[in-house]
Amino acid sequence: MKNVAILGASGYTGAELVRLIAGHSDLHIAALAAHSKAGMEMADVFPHLRHLDLPQLTKVEDVPFDTVDLVFAALPHGLSQALVRDLPDRVKVVDLGADFRLRDPAAYETWYGAPHVAVELQKTAVYGLTEFYRDDIANARLVAGTGCNAAAVQFALRPLIPGGLIDLDDIICDLKNGVTGAGRAAKEHMLFAERSTDVMGYAQGGTHRHLGEFDQEFSSLAGRPVEIQFTPHLVPNNRGILATAYLKGDAEACHAALRSQYDSEPFVQVLPFGKIPGTGHVAGSNFCHIGVSSDRISGRVMVVSALDNLCKGSSGQALQNANLMLGLPETQGLMAAPIFP
Repeated sequence: MKNVAILGASGYTGAELVRLIAGHSDLHIAALAAHSKAGMEMADVFPHLRHLDLPQLTKVEDVPFDTVDLVFAALPHGLSQALVRDLPDRVKVVDLGADFRLRDPAAYETWYGAPHVAVELQKTAVYGLTEFYRDDIANARLVAGTGCNAAAVQFALRPLIPGGLIDLDDIICDLKNGVTGAGRAAKEHMLFAERSTDVMGYAQGGTHRHLGEFDQEFSSLAGRPVEIQFTPHLVPNNRGILATAYLKGDAEACHAALRSQYDSEPFVQVLPFGKIPGTGHVAGSNFCHIGVSSDRISGRVMVVSALDNLCKGSSGQALQNANLMLGLPETQGLMAAPIFP
């Protein structure tokens, strides 16, 4: 039995981690930290977890790190850097935030507006897109979870880049995101009355921070700079991301490449050609569904991916990575079917 601590346990991703680990036979939650809720019971913060025997919420500085094998850091960006730097070397870390996703300190400062305070540690972090960095993750001390939008788009596009199947100078990605992606903190524009009947684009014109991940990962794959056009939209769903990529390429060749890439992957399912996924088919699960369709315009293809932003896009991915880091079966605690309807 491995002891884990969850930092930022009062947020949506923290609660999702608790839900998933509750069904895991080899992990024990030894500590839950949430600064603003320290001293409270988890059942009072998240009543849906009332049936679980969980430790009381505490401050991060009161977590007994000397008894912990792995830490999940589900903290806002900027808060993990110094904390992870000061942890004992024996403690493994999965960071769900943005602090270690970008390998280049200059790129981090560009996208997040402040210098990185743990540059040497940043250089050692492994990017946490499990299906593409599995071997490195298994041997890592620090894994940086991807952004949820970044995961959805990369599952759709990464297999198409090395073989030259698409025009890398003409990639347009349109995303529809559930509102949990904006976090749990109170925000006026996230009130039910303002979101329940509205669809709204945000971070348009190349300002979304996940673009830093796309630049890093796609350029590395292609061996040259690759920049995509990317617009996310908030939709009145609690969970889910539907990512639609509009590309130049041969649709059937793209479908074949995706099928080949993911044929043996337990969590990524490529649908029959012409079938398009929906967020309702992956809700509450660690699965990603991908569909490919041709367009009426010759030489155009649409690749659509759907995943749950809180699970496969964040906490489920984090648990998948933790399993590898701890030498446990990768699928442990993650094979529950999606919730439907």
